[in-house]
Amino acid sequence: MEELKIAQIDGVRVITLNRPERLNALHEALADELVKALADASRDDEVRVVVLTGAGRGFCAGLDLTSQSLEKESQRSRAVQLDPLGWVGRQALAVTACDKPVIAAMNGIAAGAGLALALACDLRYIAEDATLTTGYIRRGLSPDAGVTYFLPRLCGMADATELIMTGRTVTADEANALRIVNRVFARATFQEEVMKIARELAAGPPLALTHSKRLLAGTYDHSLADQLKLEWTAIHQCFASEDVREGIQSFLEKRAPQFTGK
Repeated sequence: MEELKIAQIDGVRVITLNRPERLNALHEALADELVKALADASRDDEVRVVVLTGAGRGFCAGLDLTSQSLEKESQRSRAVQLDPLGWVGRQALAVTACDKPVIAAMNGIAAGAGLALALACDLRYIAEDATLTTGYIRRGLSPDAGVTYFLPRLCGMADATELIMTGRTVTADEANALRIVNRVFARATFQEEVMKIARELAAGPPLALTHSKRLLAGTYDHSLADQLKLEWTAIHQCFASEDVREGIQSFLEKRAPQFTGK
């Protein structure tokens, strides 16, 4: 069985973690496949938006802690063992480096590195009965995969500290209240609602969306003056595109724009 399923729907690349019997828990080989899939989506002009989700009841339960999986971890090559980022770090960078908007469709439990995967995405939508947890502390572990980077930026340091140090389970509604997720959808319409948003983004101007993602990614690392310069450069590149002319013309003609990414 393929552990990573990939489909293309109306400009939306849907990447599905496909280990439902393990709640889509991650191991190194699966994470490597995910990194490659995200890089492919970033390079493909036919892809406008990426949706990450999980098969079955879970989004991603984090690291696969079965003895078989851990045995494979212990047999890693020296190069992999010496990698300062590790495969979980490479996974986080792959999501943020993808030049297309990446949506986490959290259809079920998101825990540990699985939660980190969702946190790295640009947008997060969760089913009403799904839950999330950092979980690490309950296994005697400290966080990885970018949890300590993304979580404080989303919900603030105080709440992030509590969620990490207690490892408690958070409901979809609380995750929404903490601003960890963008919106909660009913289970019956979850997939439909997420794909509706994905299609709306896919109909948008690709260059402007990529510039927006890049600008947002660096906003906490730059001074105001530096960020203003980056914005100025990006918007000038947008003004040189055919999409801006289409956006203005469609406004004047009172019709929906047809953006091509040129």
